[in-house]
Amino acid sequence: MNPAELEATLQAAFRNCEAAGCALTEQQKEIIIQAIAYQQNSADTLLDGTATNPLQELTAEERRSFWEYIKEQQQQDRDWKIQLLNDWLMSRDSGKVQFIRDRYGLQWLNRIKPVHIAEYAESEAQEALRLKVGDRIEVSNGLWEWVQETGPCQREWYSCTVLQIKEACEGNHTTTSCIVRLSNGAEYEIQGVYSWNRYNWRWPQA
Repeated sequence: MNPAELEATLQAAFRNCEAAGCALTEQQKEIIIQAIAYQQNSADTLLDGTATNPLQELTAEERRSFWEYIKEQQQQDRDWKIQLLNDWLMSRDSGKVQFIRDRYGLQWLNRIKPVHIAEYAESEAQEALRLKVGDRIEVSNGLWEWVQETGPCQREWYSCTVLQIKEACEGNHTTTSCIVRLSNGAEYEIQGVYSWNRYNWRWPQA
């Protein structure tokens, strides 16, 4: 879809909202237009080898507040980014992460991908994002075959979708497994997704 077609589609959607009695404010329209326009251009940015983790642009205190916000939303089974965008659309104060709207804006927020948060969590020895049903991840063939970093059977990655999350409690220890579906339709259960098999899955790299 070229820019003209995109703008025409958005304007038609705005008119439909007005006709339905729920017209958007000019600020809400601007947020939506910026978000979609940025998504149209984000692929090239992600493929740019010079691209860095956007979280590196935050101060240490801002990263800590941002991380606390993410964990709070996870505990309430909410998508942190959707919650934040809803605050912006409804002109609600976002509390400890209000600085994202005030200082960094929508384009910075749209650059944040699960792989960036996982990278930050690893570098800061934090707990990474928890998987949810519907998440897209990549799994290694090391789950079902012997692989070596150098040799005839090397590590390869396959895109898949999380279908189910299961937790089993053994005393004070909880083990999590999940069932994923690969692009060819095959399903596979990953045991110990946050422990012994954490090495065999990752968030999408682009």
